[in-house]
Amino acid sequence: MRGRGIHYDTGTFPNGDTSRPVFDPGTVEREMRVIAEDLHCTAVRITGGDPDRIETAARHAAAVGLEVWFSPFPCELTNEQMLPYFVDCAERAERLRHDGADVVLVTGCELSLFARGYLPGDTFGARVPVLAGPGREAALQGIPDKVNAFLGEVVTAVRPVFAGPVSYASCPLDGVDWGPFDIVGLDAFRGLRNAATYRDDLRKEFAHGKPVAIMEVGCCTFRGAGEHGGAGWYVGKGPDGVTPKPDLVRDESEQVRYLDDLLPVFEEEGVDSLFWFSFAGYPTPHRSCGPDPDLLSYGIVKILDGQSGLPASERSYPDLPWEPKKAFHALADRYRALGQRGVAE
Repeated sequence: MRGRGIHYDTGTFPNGDTSRPVFDPGTVEREMRVIAEDLHCTAVRITGGDPDRIETAARHAAAVGLEVWFSPFPCELTNEQMLPYFVDCAERAERLRHDGADVVLVTGCELSLFARGYLPGDTFGARVPVLAGPGREAALQGIPDKVNAFLGEVVTAVRPVFAGPVSYASCPLDGVDWGPFDIVGLDAFRGLRNAATYRDDLRKEFAHGKPVAIMEVGCCTFRGAGEHGGAGWYVGKGPDGVTPKPDLVRDESEQVRYLDDLLPVFEEEGVDSLFWFSFAGYPTPHRSCGPDPDLLSYGIVKILDGQSGLPASERSYPDLPWEPKKAFHALADRYRALGQRGVAE
């Protein structure tokens, strides 16, 4: 596996809310060193809605030798709003590449869900229930045609200003035509719904004759979360839509089991690059007393907000606002072994 990576959020804005209220460049710089040196990553997929934040994080990532997957992630925007946004990000990515970094441009993520104009609903929160409702089939009609028509415009617009490889982070609803792209990009969550066909579905993506990258894969931090894959956060949330259901059991080993199940699949099938989802769930801090929002987090670190019950003397990273979960150490071990194997070969 060439690219051993992690998904890193600089702040996305579904429903108009930010997934990272505080963005401190000094913290970002430190986290990129941790990602490169302690997680043994060779690449990082940097997502977000603010191009300035993405560029800041990208430059810190490049400074420690990480391959940068420059991944603008617009939410709640129309095609007309997104096209100049992607061109701006492509120009930034090209400046970074010109300065010596290895850069891949990722032109958005799951547009059918996160952008306006594909599924009914003006916000992400309004669109998600459509997928489980009686009007699902009617709502999905024509989505691949719409997605591909716009992605064709995007690729045509960014090619003149960005000279590196171009990809996109797709979900199955998008039905992407990979012809215009250099790399096939998949958000490849496994759950009960697709477990039986998961490997076969992945194998089919190699028929395009292009490198395949797993842009997102992971699970939440409660027992049984792996059965729900990318829907774990939705299945696990309580009636208020914020805190987890009271019967959820915290289980950091769930993420490790999910990781151990899928890493061999990706390696055996010849995946080019993998970006585990995710480094941190910034809006879902860990709390040792009362409801624990971190149960709904895909992060391999737990964000601390002063209610974690962990004294500074017991902290692994006392200068950072988080602590590693079991999956952090498991991923670091797996990536280290993959790197050593690559050197030996």
